[in-house]
Amino acid sequence: MQNDYLVQKKPFNALFIFSLPMIIGNLFQQTYTMADSAIVGRYVGEQALAAVGASYSLTNIFICIAFGGGVGASVVVSRYFGAKELNRMKLAVLTSFVTFLVISFALGGTGLLLSRHIMILLNTPADVLDMAVEYLNIYFLGLPFLFMYNILSSMFNALGKSRIPLYFLIFSSLFNIWLDIVLITRFHMGVAGAAWATLIAQGISAVLSFLVFMILLKKLNCGHTKPFDREELSEMTRIALPSILQQSTVSIGMMLVQSVVNGFGSQALAGFSAGMRVESMCIVPMQALGNAVSSFTAQNIGAQKKERVPSGYRSSVRLVILYAVIICVILELFHEPVIQFFLGEDGTAKALQTGSDYLVFMGWFFCLIGFKMTVDGVLRGAGDMKMFTIANLVNLSIRVVLSMTLAPVAGIGMVWYSVPIGWFANWAISYRQYRTGKWRTL
Repeated sequence: MQNDYLVQKKPFNALFIFSLPMIIGNLFQQTYTMADSAIVGRYVGEQALAAVGASYSLTNIFICIAFGGGVGASVVVSRYFGAKELNRMKLAVLTSFVTFLVISFALGGTGLLLSRHIMILLNTPADVLDMAVEYLNIYFLGLPFLFMYNILSSMFNALGKSRIPLYFLIFSSLFNIWLDIVLITRFHMGVAGAAWATLIAQGISAVLSFLVFMILLKKLNCGHTKPFDREELSEMTRIALPSILQQSTVSIGMMLVQSVVNGFGSQALAGFSAGMRVESMCIVPMQALGNAVSSFTAQNIGAQKKERVPSGYRSSVRLVILYAVIICVILELFHEPVIQFFLGEDGTAKALQTGSDYLVFMGWFFCLIGFKMTVDGVLRGAGDMKMFTIANLVNLSIRVVLSMTLAPVAGIGMVWYSVPIGWFANWAISYRQYRTGKWRTL
């Protein structure tokens, strides 16, 4: 398939074809994170599942920084690619590699120093604190690989090569699950085994992705260029920082309310952790569509075809509705066995009830995050970042304030009742900005 099909094919077909490998790939990525939790919960115990869950909200922030930074940088790369400015495109790619490699080492070192302090601040239950810190420290050692892989995936997507990251994700996911089983069930390494499995699988996948991407750049005949440019960094930062905020909103909110959930004890935390894993998988198609719309918008603006953008946005909304209906039906019918899968036969009734209640409620509202992410994708792809940033801050604020003020009084359910309210507010603000048409003039 031609690299420029996002500016040539009908918008619905182009977005579906482009987003499908990302959806499948991200589902595989979520599958191995779910496997971490399920294998730990079944073979180590409910407290170990709670420990991984307590770590999850923090580790997901770093994933979102890498992912959001990659998506922001890919907007610039997509524009250069759409405009056929291949030398500038290569310069932007190399600048993003150097920048995020430095950031990953800095964040990893900071995480190693502060992991225990952060877990204590989040009110992590004492009976799971040591396991949570052990898991986090191994995770931080592998942070450069995490950043490398996510940046490379975004670069492949910017060039219309979304199938290549899919192949590496399938390999990484299957290898990770195999390592989970070996290290946890045969070598009895507990939560450390799950963390090492992720580090090893992600590291191998990141190195292989880098080699393939450099071959692709060579085939494009981009020419020689310096490895870093401050002007390109400035332009990418302008788009990447709000993108990081957008991608991190859910995770930051979950980390801030994690202390509320932790206050209900390790049993409730285990059920909530299982529910979060499932929610993360349900959000995958919405995230993929948002990122697809972002690349679609950027490439068409670069190719001077702005008139295709509204049609692309409408097509993405139709896809959101389709995916949301499928998700709702599955969760309403199978919420209990899904949570039981994580907890195993020894799971407590409180953990099962907490996780089931979470999924039953959330199943009806995933269309809202889909609407939010697709309209955010248009604004991000066009570089309209001011209102985009405000909308995501409002979303974060609503979730944190409602959870922290109401959950201690009305129960743990308020943690997830606040989620769709934040999503709706985010969508309303971003959609109003989209309707003004200011994105066309940037």
